[in-house]
Amino acid sequence: MDRMRSSALFLTALLLSAFCLAQSSATSGSAPATGKIGPSAVWQPPADFVTKAHVACDAANPPNYGQCFLDQVAKSGASPDAVTFTRTLYKQSDGQVGIMIAFQKAGPVDMARVMYPLRANDNYGLLLVNGDPNVLDVDDLKKLDRAAMEQHEFYQAIKKNFPQADVWPGDRSGDNWPVVKPLPDGGQRFVVSYPILNGCHACRPVGLALFGWDFDAQGKFLRTTYIPVQPPPRKLRPGQASPEQPPPPAPTPSQTPPAKPKQ
Repeated sequence: MDRMRSSALFLTALLLSAFCLAQSSATSGSAPATGKIGPSAVWQPPADFVTKAHVACDAANPPNYGQCFLDQVAKSGASPDAVTFTRTLYKQSDGQVGIMIAFQKAGPVDMARVMYPLRANDNYGLLLVNGDPNVLDVDDLKKLDRAAMEQHEFYQAIKKNFPQADVWPGDRSGDNWPVVKPLPDGGQRFVVSYPILNGCHACRPVGLALFGWDFDAQGKFLRTTYIPVQPPPRKLRPGQASPEQPPPPAPTPSQTPPAKPKQ
């Protein structure tokens, strides 16, 4: 009888201990990781990484070249978090291999600069991370509020002079980050710039477009907002007055030099 009572008490204590441990894990700061993307996922590849990865994958001739290239990230010394980021992005971006090379905390939504070694053009990208959705590519042009832009007089003026003009992905290779502005409800706006090019990726830039990527206070993506940018003034011929500036005033009589006397 005593043995049965001891067993029951032991089982009760064991269950109580397991319950307390579960409650502690759910409420304490040492809870399991939430899956947030952070600076631990940043990796600076060696200078010869791309060359060596190409050599390895060319020799292997794999059925999935992107997967082979992704595997080289893990074999080249990237941290576990960096590898996890690259694998996650690979799944979420239709097979693009992307390596995070810089991270900027903005909270609750943050920013990540990514290098895409297999792209033919635009080898760098900018992602908005840790919001809802967890990853947003600012160069996903389908999310831009084109209707508001196309209705604005500034953009219409550009299209009038350059009918082939359109918005293109921006250069994300530099060290500058988008400006982050607070929204009235406690949310965030990331102000991102895009070139307006005259018809093709390598064509002449003819303007600039700004869009705000807006999130609520909890980090949920709301919308993009077009921010008008006045076109630059037209180039003038030497000596031609700018249409925005009045011509210089004619000299007053006191300023007129006296005529030379006749000889």
